[in-house]
Amino acid sequence: MMRGRRSWAVAVRAPSGKVVVEEEPLQGAAYSGRVTRTPFLRGIGMLWETLNLGMRALMFSANVALSDGEEEVGLSKPIMASTILVSVAFAVGLFFVLPVLLVGVIDRHIASSFASNVLEGLLRLAIFVGYLVAIGFLPDIRRVFAYHGAEHMTINAYEAGAPLEPKIVAGFSRAHPRCGTTFLFEVLVLSIFVFALIGRPPLVERLLSRVVLVPLIAAVSYEFLKLTAGAYGRPAVRLFLTPFLALQSLTTRPPDERMLEVAITSLKRVLVNDGVLQAEPQMVSPAMPVRTLDV
Repeated sequence: MMRGRRSWAVAVRAPSGKVVVEEEPLQGAAYSGRVTRTPFLRGIGMLWETLNLGMRALMFSANVALSDGEEEVGLSKPIMASTILVSVAFAVGLFFVLPVLLVGVIDRHIASSFASNVLEGLLRLAIFVGYLVAIGFLPDIRRVFAYHGAEHMTINAYEAGAPLEPKIVAGFSRAHPRCGTTFLFEVLVLSIFVFALIGRPPLVERLLSRVVLVPLIAAVSYEFLKLTAGAYGRPAVRLFLTPFLALQSLTTRPPDERMLEVAITSLKRVLVNDGVLQAEPQMVSPAMPVRTLDV
């Protein structure tokens, strides 16, 4: 799935071997309203819309896989919204609530509230990394991660001004500074410092603070992601982002050429819609960036 300035597109390899593409214009307040121009608020809105597009892309992929694009398995907007809410609740529960409960078992033996919050944060990071490692053993998830790698390599090739051809794209890195994995890691790291400021309130208040402050931390992390991605060419920024980019090795896998073809097809479609790509170009000029927050 790729998202440009004017449209988004998802390309899927059908059982017949053909690459099928679905595309839609980007409409609504999430893309053109005041929220998109308001720092911190835009991060929350964009995160929700990214989850929404992700669900729609999965439904299209399921349609193609089950019926080769001839039938549709649709979901109503309330069902999609409910699914997203359940997914967000699961993530908050696993990565924010569970570490609090685990620390609570031994919290009375920890003298410092700062140490208690740091331990909670380290547990949160361990759970996050462990979760990524665990699901990476699933064959279907490994294939998804390979397509994730194909997306990053294709965008890196485009931003480098290289021809969008599978053999050439295959030589580019699977790491990208605007990746959703980096965003999530930044949320978890920033949460350590934010929660340390709260101290050590009673368990119920501590749990509530984790849930209530997640949107705020996500909004700040989104702005930080944009800032560091924009300055990625500076050596100091590259060095700082090294551990964040290294984590992407868990959510990307080396793709094959057929996967790269799918990613290239999707990117070309949004570039054409954005007016960047003309008919049958030999090289694409990176004049217009592609947003790639793939949470």
